[in-house]
Amino acid sequence: MEIGVFLPLANPVATPEFIDAAGRACEERGIASIWVAEHVVLFDDHSSKYPYAEDGSFPISGEVGILDPFNALAYLAACTKTVRLGTGIVLAPQRNPVYTAKEAATIDWLSGGRLDLGLGIGWLAEEFAALQVPFERRGARCRDYIGAMKSLWCDPVSSHDGEFYTLPACRQYPKPVQQPHPPIHFGGESNPALRRVADLGQGWYGYNIDPAQTAERLGHLSGLLSERGRSLDEIKVSVCPYLTPTTLELAREYRDAGVDQIIVFALASDPAGIVDVLDELAESVVEPARAL
Repeated sequence: MEIGVFLPLANPVATPEFIDAAGRACEERGIASIWVAEHVVLFDDHSSKYPYAEDGSFPISGEVGILDPFNALAYLAACTKTVRLGTGIVLAPQRNPVYTAKEAATIDWLSGGRLDLGLGIGWLAEEFAALQVPFERRGARCRDYIGAMKSLWCDPVSSHDGEFYTLPACRQYPKPVQQPHPPIHFGGESNPALRRVADLGQGWYGYNIDPAQTAERLGHLSGLLSERGRSLDEIKVSVCPYLTPTTLELAREYRDAGVDQIIVFALASDPAGIVDVLDELAESVVEPARAL
């Protein structure tokens, strides 16, 4: 059982000193991965329902702001040597796929092949509107964009002719260190999200679901994979319990449900605080979990 951390890199916490302290402390304490989120803009009011809160409201206000995930991971790549670096989650259909492919390949190149590319389709319609991207059919757009990105990562001369994106013959280098490309971890717990995992993914990133819910979703995913001649053995299963405290007993329950990695929500207000949080996590969960 691996333990990763989700770092909510937002104002005013996300200083260079905080990121440097967090990255080095994670690596020194044997934490497997660091994951960062994406929202390019936020809103004081929104009609879209945040799926992980009962009242549908997003838990941080608009003026807080979240760091760009690829820039944050580039900074972390310079602070670390071995810990894996994950996007949890990049909102693929609202981004230009050529730039997403370039940024992902750059992080993988600079980190020596440590990127885990978490992708999702988003929930905040207002953010899509700000980017002048249609919110409707964003799942289909995501699949099309991934086709373009795979060509950019894998083909000497890249091209793509899809419903949502046409890429003329071109070259994009450097290619990712990981071949054929960085592993794609799809976020989301819905049936369509699991179909994306089964069709295109190397990992699944579940969020704010308990072990029983996880086991049910993995049972569904297993069936989808079997229909495609694949199995769960090909998928790295990661779950972030969100604000649920992570204990060794909870880790056992997730392991028994089929989880490979727990991604712990790591909250702190300053560099010293994040080191303390990671010290406690290492002592209570990281070291004992290695034996699970």
